Amino acid sequence: MYTVIGDIVGSRNLTDRARAQQAIVATLGRVSMAIPLAQRLEPTFGDEVQGGFKTIGDASLATLLIRLELNQLANPSPAGRPSAGPLPDLIVMRFGIGQGDVGVFDLESQPIRQDGPGWHAARDAIDSLGKRAGARYVGPVGAGWPEPEVVNAFLVARDGLVDTLNHRQQRMLLSALHGESQKSIAEQEGISESAVSQAFARGVSAARDAQFLFGKA
Repeated sequence: MYTVIGDIVGSRNLTDRARAQQAIVATLGRVSMAIPLAQRLEPTFGDEVQGGFKTIGDASLATLLIRLELNQLANPSPAGRPSAGPLPDLIVMRFGIGQGDVGVFDLESQPIRQDGPGWHAARDAIDSLGKRAGARYVGPVGAGWPEPEVVNAFLVARDGLVDTLNHRQQRMLLSALHGESQKSIAEQEGISESAVSQAFARGVSAARDAQFLFGKA
């Protein structure tokens, strides 16, 4: 399967670590309902999360959805503002995606007790980022497998494009990835459909389409 390890960047600087952990658990739950899983998304030790997916498209989409969900919790839309208020800090994560065999020792434990080349590859991928946010992939080379250079070229370009979007545009991208219409997004944001259309033209639709096309490749 395609393994994913996520890690909070600068976790020691978070204002409210307990609330941040609660937000991550809630985020993983929402992402789990949006993408087919090969293994559950869950927090592990320290400030890390992990999960498994059947395709590289699903694994890469999960990293983007987690990023956008966390952005929304810190910068909610007018229609989605939580009663407890937004998170005091934006939680930024880095992700390593791997591919390979996984040996499970105890499926019922939380987190799942496991090991294997799939997790070693994901660890190598996340280590290659250093302390930078983003996503990287390490996997086998050869016929039938996604070429690491191609996958990483996509991830670098995708994350760079998302970096250019402001918080509102990132919320729009999240809604677009879930298939919501521009009319619905305009209502959530309390703005005109024309303003949403302009945001889509400035990068939202490109990021959405790139992710969906990559998932079909």
